[in-house]
Amino acid sequence: MNAVRRKKLIWVAATLAGAIIAVLLVIYAIGQQTDYYFDPSAIAAGEAPQNKRIRAGGMVVKDSVRRDPNDDLKVQFAITDFNASVPVSYQGILPDLFAENSGVVATGEMQGEVFVASEVLAKHDENYMPPEVAASLKEEHAAKGVAPTSEQFSPAIPVKNAADKGNHSTNTLAE
Repeated sequence: MNAVRRKKLIWVAATLAGAIIAVLLVIYAIGQQTDYYFDPSAIAAGEAPQNKRIRAGGMVVKDSVRRDPNDDLKVQFAITDFNASVPVSYQGILPDLFAENSGVVATGEMQGEVFVASEVLAKHDENYMPPEVAASLKEEHAAKGVAPTSEQFSPAIPVKNAADKGNHSTNTLAE
């Protein structure tokens, strides 16, 4: 093999190795950012992995919110899908719209029987429910043969479709 051919072969091999390393790094980064969603029934059944970052969502159980008397940032509450409940522990500032009987999605890890949240997201208006929570609740009700009588389990209507359904009006100061 002459010197020119050897130089081209080394260049092609180095380029190929660099491309393989770049693809592997991208796959690794995507894997690290993946959070799997579990509803309280799945968590209570032991389907959620221990000490691995996951998302859990449901409704905050009434009278379950407890604050640590020594640290206002430590909060414990429970979430439910109306079939099972899971205790949640969180240290941090809760969203302004966090309330009992409202929908939340939390990111964190299962540590024993307690879900330790690192982030808590609350619903943004009375009609909104995270899509994962709505689907989970619809499945639970369908399995029981119960049809929801309201739009309680419907995710929010996007603004572009809301005007078509008569649910959205815009007023200006000139009106």
